[in-house]
Amino acid sequence: MLRINVNDHDIRFVEDNWESPVLGAWGLGWEIWMDGMEITQFTYFQQAGSLQLMPVSVEITYGLERILMLLQGVDHFKKIQYADGITYGELFLENEKEMSAYYLEHASVDDIHNHFDLFEAEARRLLDLGLAIPAYDQVLKTSHAFNILDSRGFVGVTERARYFGRMRSLARQCAQQWLKTRESLGHPLGIASNPDHLGFQKEEIEEVKKKVSVGPRAFVLEIGTEELPPVDVVNSCNQLKDLVKQLLEKQRLSHEDVHTSGTPRRLVVHVDNLCEKQVANQVEVRGPPASKAFDQQGNPTKAAEGFCRRNGVPLSSLYRRVEGKTEYVYVQAMEPSRLALEVLSEELPAALGKISFPKSMRWNSEVLFSRPIRWILALHGDVVVPFTFAGVLSGDVSHGLRNTPSATVKVMSAESYTDVMQNAGITINIEQRKKIILENSTSIVKSINGSVVMQSGLIDEVVNLVEAPHPVLGKFSESFLQLPKDLLIMVMQKHQKYFAITDPDGKLLPHFIAVANGAINEMVVRKGNEAVLRARYEDAKFFYELDTSKRFSEFRHQLKGILFHEKLGTMLDKMNRVQSLVTDVGLLLGVAEDTLQVIQDAASLAMSDLSSAVVMEFTSLSGVMARHYALRDGYSEQVSEALFEITLPRFSGDILPKTVAGTVLSIADRLESLVGLFAAGCQPNSTNDPFGLRRISYGLVQLLVETNRNLELRHALELAAAVQPIKVEMKTIDDAHQFVTRRLEQFLIDQDISPEVVRSVLAERANLPGLATKSAHKMKVLSEGELLPKIIEAYSRPTRIVRGKEATDDLEVDETAFETTEERALWSTYTSLRSKIQPEMEVDHFVEASFQLVQPLEDFFNHVFVMVEDERIRKNRLALLRKISDLPKGIVDLSILPGF
Repeated sequence: MLRINVNDHDIRFVEDNWESPVLGAWGLGWEIWMDGMEITQFTYFQQAGSLQLMPVSVEITYGLERILMLLQGVDHFKKIQYADGITYGELFLENEKEMSAYYLEHASVDDIHNHFDLFEAEARRLLDLGLAIPAYDQVLKTSHAFNILDSRGFVGVTERARYFGRMRSLARQCAQQWLKTRESLGHPLGIASNPDHLGFQKEEIEEVKKKVSVGPRAFVLEIGTEELPPVDVVNSCNQLKDLVKQLLEKQRLSHEDVHTSGTPRRLVVHVDNLCEKQVANQVEVRGPPASKAFDQQGNPTKAAEGFCRRNGVPLSSLYRRVEGKTEYVYVQAMEPSRLALEVLSEELPAALGKISFPKSMRWNSEVLFSRPIRWILALHGDVVVPFTFAGVLSGDVSHGLRNTPSATVKVMSAESYTDVMQNAGITINIEQRKKIILENSTSIVKSINGSVVMQSGLIDEVVNLVEAPHPVLGKFSESFLQLPKDLLIMVMQKHQKYFAITDPDGKLLPHFIAVANGAINEMVVRKGNEAVLRARYEDAKFFYELDTSKRFSEFRHQLKGILFHEKLGTMLDKMNRVQSLVTDVGLLLGVAEDTLQVIQDAASLAMSDLSSAVVMEFTSLSGVMARHYALRDGYSEQVSEALFEITLPRFSGDILPKTVAGTVLSIADRLESLVGLFAAGCQPNSTNDPFGLRRISYGLVQLLVETNRNLELRHALELAAAVQPIKVEMKTIDDAHQFVTRRLEQFLIDQDISPEVVRSVLAERANLPGLATKSAHKMKVLSEGELLPKIIEAYSRPTRIVRGKEATDDLEVDETAFETTEERALWSTYTSLRSKIQPEMEVDHFVEASFQLVQPLEDFFNHVFVMVEDERIRKNRLALLRKISDLPKGIVDLSILPGF
């Protein structure tokens, strides 16, 4: 017995999936939290050695020390009483320190590389001998060697993938060899197979059908699961609603509103006033060909009789109609009106099987779901809708919070479901849970004159970690407020799912909100969460003090210990290249001289915080800590802000740099990464983008577009190519340019601009992303008006005529060769427009100016024949049309647009 009163504590299952690419093994599961502390892990393993596991294996890992901390009321593992008069720290702390020093500072990289190669060779030798177990032991040793290399910072992204590939291949061969060994032994422990799942018998369903009441009743379906990941609750609810609505529509089951709701342990769909049976429907049914339905005397054959019998209609209802080259017979038949219960019983399993998740698992069958399904409640009115899914029989039983009197509840009818769950303490509606958290948290912090920092992503996560939200106000030592605010909040939010609290001036208060699940002993839970946060903050304080014991400028040199790419060098090499590039990029963007100096100063420090202890532990604070450390060491606000802004945007929809210096740094950094990694052969494919080049290029697009920076993209890519340590071919620059253009295209399409409009602009202006974006937006407006179609038609005729004709590119128009008034009028209009239409002009101005061509072109084509026999006249007219068709060049390719 662990002597833990589960009714006092807040025990939670929080998504934590395990994966070892090295071993080709993975599983889905949870961290188990007690009052905010992770005390153990629970994982359903799905694969090992890249082979599917059957049966699925379950692992519960570690946790004794953490449970002992709770039981003994200590806030650090070193204080655990290991035995009478002896602490855990006295026994093991020195071990921890010395091994940490070895892994992080003193391990010989060259020797560990050699160890890896030796272990790999030994594994292969043992596999050749058919010895899977000792071979696998060597694979584990290669994994340990890799971990040491990784902790020393000597494994880049490409090297990581290569090492993983080598180890994964060995692990797969070990698994395959072990299967052969077990087979040769005759599988002495037996062969696993999926269990036989009982379903409802036909007689049982017939009995249930007799209980169906007349008239519409509510329908409720609850899929009860082990704790779902928060994002899966929302996504699967949306899918479930769509799937049920489609099913009801397809099966002619009339109904009113369809609602979905969900908690970590259940997905619920509720249908108002679902009719008891299908709506009658008359359909046309095609039968056999008329030649088979009637004999030569015109009498119905047995084929016709059977067709009519199957559809319940008399022979006299047959009629003929030709379809294609064959004449068939048809009848008008009534589709049978089956009970909704009967239809749902048959159709629901297939519908539920269509729900998809980012990560799915098996547990007792071949059915895939986010987490194991443990119960299904399905009621139409007060009658159970009988079906089986994932080996679970539907029924009228649901479950409330564990370890409560309502752990199991019976639901008498679909109409009473919501009340029953509410009485059981479960708030099934997501928005209602969110409201409870917001209102109760706001009420609690009034006592300390505080405001809750409700970060949207965090509230959306927390609301789907609990079924019965219970906000608890906790406190931490004011001494921790000496740490940066961003660091404190990040530790609260990311690691503990806590909400920070600020005073009316926005300053952080030494308090937090933890959201427990269900009825608890608030004092016990508060104390536990405070202890967990205190330990987290002690770690953060240790890292922060380690960093602030030196000048921020000292971190720059330490970037040499972080490999960027084997062909491109370390992070120090990369940032030196960025520093060489920023001035040229700044000049391209027309940056003032005084700002260029700020940019240079910032570039000499940029990304240095990647080697700081805080950022190595909390990577999401990159840039944030650079700004903090720079200000702390007396650097200017401009330089410090630029050190933060070089990281922006970090993701789609993120904030963008506000300063010119930050914008230039961010653009230069992305240009350098993009060109360098393309040159090193790291272009992403449809399934793999290890360096995040799509994110990098999309961020570059956002910077150029939303900060209104009119950068010439190709020139900028060429500048980035010039600073690379490896040769960059012109094709590489072309590929990088096209890659960014695709991101720009998607960016504009996402802004509800039609693909044709976007492509017509990018065909001419992709090299100027800022101008292209303005043009696309203006073209969208023009495409909804009456003028643009006329301009498209006007340019389409000359373009189509000169396309593919004899060479006219170099021909000049000879005015003396004009024979008609229409030719002269068109030439006169062209010459007046030629000086007005320029490649860099606004697209709406181009369209307005081009209107002058509409009538002259109309007159020209109505009265002038272009392809006359006289070569001089013909070529002169083609040259004139060529000049006109070239006017949109550099502005927009009208030939891509509809109507051209």
